Amino acid sequence: MPDWLVLVLAMLGACAVVVVITLLRHKRAPEDEDPNETPDVIEYMTMWIGVVYAIVLGLAIAGVWEAHSSAQDHAQSEAQALHEISERVRVYPTDVRDRIRSDVNAYVAYVVDHEWKTMSRAEHVSDHGTQLLQKVRQDVTDYRPKNDFEAQAYQPLLDQMTAADQARNARADSTGPTMPPVVWWGLLTGAVVTIGMVFALQIRRTTRELVLAGLFSATIAFMLFLIWDFDAPYSRGIAVTAEPFVNMFPGVTG
Repeated sequence: MPDWLVLVLAMLGACAVVVVITLLRHKRAPEDEDPNETPDVIEYMTMWIGVVYAIVLGLAIAGVWEAHSSAQDHAQSEAQALHEISERVRVYPTDVRDRIRSDVNAYVAYVVDHEWKTMSRAEHVSDHGTQLLQKVRQDVTDYRPKNDFEAQAYQPLLDQMTAADQARNARADSTGPTMPPVVWWGLLTGAVVTIGMVFALQIRRTTRELVLAGLFSATIAFMLFLIWDFDAPYSRGIAVTAEPFVNMFPGVTG
């Protein structure tokens, strides 16, 4: 099921629940019930709970957005480091240069064509990708410079190799969800309590109040969906793509 359809169904479901409960409550309410007699303390508690929950939602969104941005930076850093390796080895002998570039291209092609799908489906990187990057590392570190010009390029190549390895490890660490289950329980419980407090205000069955209550619940549903979608940076609708690798190695990735 597409993510946009899940979002639409969640928002419509939240609106429907609020409207149905409101109509049932109004139907079963005593004839002498006066919605205008809601105690001030209930209005104060409703406002206080709404503000606190809004702050919690804001912090949760900021957290998953930061994790999503970091995951994108990891992919960009890894692709940039590999591109620098591929370019800097031009000072090496032809056979060494071609071997390093070939192994870099093989690694990039595997990441784009295979490993990214594994990350999206299983939320982890593959062992074969690690082996391919290790082969690139061996190519770079095992070569002994023959002259001063090659020696000057050797250390920067090692630095770029380290940067690529670190970026891959960071990418591996960010493939899974970033929000702990206990936080999700808190967010869902808070949503139920916050929407439930709407009924404590004894809203009437007027079109205006029903629309406002429905929009309020739909907004909370949208925010929760947004947090869920950003929670796994490589797996869901607004996912980090392999575009940095494609841009840096257009001939390799097609």
